[in-house]
Amino acid sequence: MQEMPGTARHDREMAIQAKRNLSKTTDPVERLRLKCLARGSAGIKGLGKVFQIMDDDNSRTLDFKEFVKGLNDYAMMIDKEEAQEIFRIFDKDGSGTIDFDEFLVTLRPPMSNARKEIIMQAFRKLDKTGDGVITIEDLRGVYNAKHHPKYQNGDWTEDQVFRAFLDNFDSPYDKDGKVTTEEFMNYYAGVSASIDTDVYFIVMMKNAWKL
Repeated sequence: MQEMPGTARHDREMAIQAKRNLSKTTDPVERLRLKCLARGSAGIKGLGKVFQIMDDDNSRTLDFKEFVKGLNDYAMMIDKEEAQEIFRIFDKDGSGTIDFDEFLVTLRPPMSNARKEIIMQAFRKLDKTGDGVITIEDLRGVYNAKHHPKYQNGDWTEDQVFRAFLDNFDSPYDKDGKVTTEEFMNYYAGVSASIDTDVYFIVMMKNAWKL
């Protein structure tokens, strides 16, 4: 039984790096991506949450007005021209709406297959039951919660330790104590963005998850 890996340090490194890169790029999609990542690895998911709230009719699409309102609600400082440019890139068929699932996937920093594979290895290790979803039940078989400081001082039960751990990876708008492959990938796409080489990323994952 091992202790759980910490995630906060990567977030800080990534945010600093994203802010640094922002001054160097003019590509509108890359700029939006970096602005999201500057808020940590859940930054892109956070924007997704805002869009989800705005999508009243559950169409999973946004028109330009909704898109701009979403950016503003998320306090993304983007002028109208840049927003129009981004919208046009995503509105491939010129229908005047964009599919926001596709939008979020494209916004996710691209990852090599080597990185995706190691992320999946970590996922499979945690997904004890092999059903494609990580739950508290799964974690019980992999981790010992009793090392956790909040368990030791009596603040949290074992289940609360596991739940807090799962919430790290869960979609911000859907914290249900279950982490899907997609959510796990999304989280690590954020972490991956701050790590330049595959070798370093793989070493980090192996160390964190004892793979």
